[in-house]
Amino acid sequence: MAKLFTRDGSRVLTTMRGTIGYLAPEWISGLAITHKADVYSFGMMLFEVISGRRNTERSEDGTYVYFPTWAAAKIHEGEVACLLDNKLKGEANSEELERACRVACWCIQELEKQ
Repeated sequence: MAKLFTRDGSRVLTTMRGTIGYLAPEWISGLAITHKADVYSFGMMLFEVISGRRNTERSEDGTYVYFPTWAAAKIHEGEVACLLDNKLKGEANSEELERACRVACWCIQELEKQ
């Protein structure tokens, strides 16, 4: 979240900054913005660091795949290893990988109870 202070420092003006897809849903829906918006962006970036992939990708049939949804399904199915960036050639601790993926999922979930 980008914050700009007024000259006298009495108010903070918050403006939208960032890449669509990494912005919390609150930015787009017009809901009140809190520090949780930064948590959402962190989760999206964590998925990108783990996988080496952007949050949306075009599949072979031309449709777009939302990576976090696909990743959450793979975590639920116990197939966390397929989320790891190919450049790492499988050289990662599987428990740490699963933990990092779960943290990313928690950061981007829309409802607290998900």
